Amino acid sequence: MPKVNLENIIKYGIYLSALIPLVIFSEFMSPFHFGKVLVFRSLVEILAVFYVILLIQKGKAYLPPRTPLFWAVTLFTLAFGLTTFTSVNFYQSFFGTLERMGGWFSFFHFWLFFVMATAVLRKKEDWLTFIKLSLVASLLSAFYGFLQKTDLKWVIGSGGRNKIFGTIGNPALFAGYMIVNAFLALMLYFRPANSKNEKYFYGFVFLIGVLAVLMTGVRGSVLGVITGIIVFGLFYSFDFGSAKIKKYTIYFLVLVITTAGILYSLRNTEFVKESHYLSRYADISPKSFTVQTRFWAWQAGFDGWNDSLKTMVFGWGPEMFNVPFSKHFNPKFFRGLGSETLFDRAHNQFLEILFTMGIIGFIAYILIFILAFQVVRKLNDTAENKVFKIGLISALVAYAIHNAFIFDTSANYIMFFLVIGFINFLTARNLKPAPRSAGPTPENLKTRMFLEANVIGLILAVLVGFSIYFFEIRPARANYATTRGIIASWAGDNDLAFEKFNKAMSYNTFGKYEIRHRYGQYILERTNAASAIDKKNQDRLFTAIENIKKNAEESPEDYLPYLYLSRLYIILGKSDPESPHNDTALEYSLKAFEVSPTFVRTYYEIAQAYLNKKDYQKAIEWFEKVVELNPEVGLSHWYLGITTAQAGQLRKGAEIIEKSEYNYKSTETDALRMLDIYFNLKDFHKVAEVYEALIKINPKDPQYHASLAVAYREIGERDKAIKEAQAAAIIDPSFAKEAQDFINSLR
Repeated sequence: MPKVNLENIIKYGIYLSALIPLVIFSEFMSPFHFGKVLVFRSLVEILAVFYVILLIQKGKAYLPPRTPLFWAVTLFTLAFGLTTFTSVNFYQSFFGTLERMGGWFSFFHFWLFFVMATAVLRKKEDWLTFIKLSLVASLLSAFYGFLQKTDLKWVIGSGGRNKIFGTIGNPALFAGYMIVNAFLALMLYFRPANSKNEKYFYGFVFLIGVLAVLMTGVRGSVLGVITGIIVFGLFYSFDFGSAKIKKYTIYFLVLVITTAGILYSLRNTEFVKESHYLSRYADISPKSFTVQTRFWAWQAGFDGWNDSLKTMVFGWGPEMFNVPFSKHFNPKFFRGLGSETLFDRAHNQFLEILFTMGIIGFIAYILIFILAFQVVRKLNDTAENKVFKIGLISALVAYAIHNAFIFDTSANYIMFFLVIGFINFLTARNLKPAPRSAGPTPENLKTRMFLEANVIGLILAVLVGFSIYFFEIRPARANYATTRGIIASWAGDNDLAFEKFNKAMSYNTFGKYEIRHRYGQYILERTNAASAIDKKNQDRLFTAIENIKKNAEESPEDYLPYLYLSRLYIILGKSDPESPHNDTALEYSLKAFEVSPTFVRTYYEIAQAYLNKKDYQKAIEWFEKVVELNPEVGLSHWYLGITTAQAGQLRKGAEIIEKSEYNYKSTETDALRMLDIYFNLKDFHKVAEVYEALIKINPKDPQYHASLAVAYREIGERDKAIKEAQAAAIIDPSFAKEAQDFINSLR
């Protein structure tokens, strides 16, 4: 029986990880992150079994080289774990969220991957093979991104989208993945030992990578690429005395500055405004809304970090940025329904770590970069090592700039540990290798080690099997069942939807928070607008309440479950002012208010609970508070005005709405509500204005034309009244006699 080469099994498994960024689970929630992490964790656990057997058989020779960089990565992993145990929500910090698939459990797998890679990839050619496979994967991801500019249905994200995201699922995350690969390609392009065809390949990968980054439209990433190219050119010209490269670098810098200046000067022209990419790159104002939201999020993070000594030292816990963000929410985030008001990440990897892992995590993370730069800058012994130094420094600089505006997920971490692992390899070559045994191993000892290795390997294989089932397969089944429920709900098959959601929630596994909320969202969409709720739907609504209560119990620092519960109870109590459900709704919305006292939507829910109770004065008080919180939100003025009118103060309510910037004439429902107010006020000039708006919304409704004719008659606009009466008769001939009688009455 041929002997199994454990080293090669592990090595090829590590190579295989370079293709994981291409994994997409299209039939699942979070299709671009969920599958990648499940496959990666399963692969690492399987490889870990072989690695432990290898260690038992070969001993210290296959331990990873313990360089300062290795210890820095290990220290950060330990800091990640420690702050997970001190987190305000251990479960979420440990497993992460379904959307991002982070958490210490996943990161520990990346550390284990780093350990095995640095232990088994022992030759320069091993690491170069790993890098080359990553470059091939990045090309495939980039081409997939380019296809997203087409209408090919089999390409997820296609439809001529403005910002491509490849196989990574987010333009900024995709840009980060491409940046590292692009600079690794640039590094290998200048490697002295290349053949002509290799240079063509590396140059092609670099150009495609840069083009892909430009097509993401992510300005921070483009800044990272530009800076990385300049750093590469300056270092190369200095280390190799290349006047040509120095000249090209200066030309490139002048071109960038000139192009930026021209774009900025033309930012208000139609030519620039009509181009998505040009308009984004021309908009470098710190007052742009996207830039401001970053500053607001960071400010909320700093305010939360300063809350206590514990949060300063240990942070709020990995994956828990949503807590300080919510507690110190800036009301300016809310501009109306549909606003992005929940940041689960700080959109700055360095600040993200500071806020969620405190000073402990931040220092450990920064130490990785410091040691990486320190080690790489010493690579000056050969021309090849100088190229490696230049390429790796440029990649790290570009990556760090990019990460000042975004965060890392699985595909980005694979690239990060590839680069850090390669740097660690280059450092470890100068270390004294681990001693091997002095002489041949006795046969009896060999036999015993073989048996020990196989027994331990078998035990570990069983444990890994259980781990993969409970932490990968069960969550995958729950996720898949959830998507079946969502699809069934889209098709209107509510019985099947309920069955699938129930099945998904019954797994009670990782992702349960998001699954319960997706079910709650489905129920809200089904029942929010219903005038009455039958027994079946009421039971399903109570199922939603039961499950979201679990989210509230498991995540007491999260306002979102409280708001879901408040809305669900509001629906239950909306037809009866005396219903105890309204009091329960108020109780949950006030809990949400305690967690996030400046979150605008919370005020709406509190006021709605009072509206259900017909307590208009209390509702008005809360709408007045929310107007003070952010006076720029027209929707808040609308709610205040409508509620004031409901309380019997028609004129005051109308004035509040008219003075606001809320455009009630843009939607049919809002316009009809204003009609009631103006009819009761007998303000027919306003009635006519509203009907004119309604006709623009729905020009084929004969009643709108007929009613506008009456309004015109009341304000003395005889000719307009006749014209609208005739329009009503043309649209619906059944109006003809009534219209003629109306016209005759005007003569």
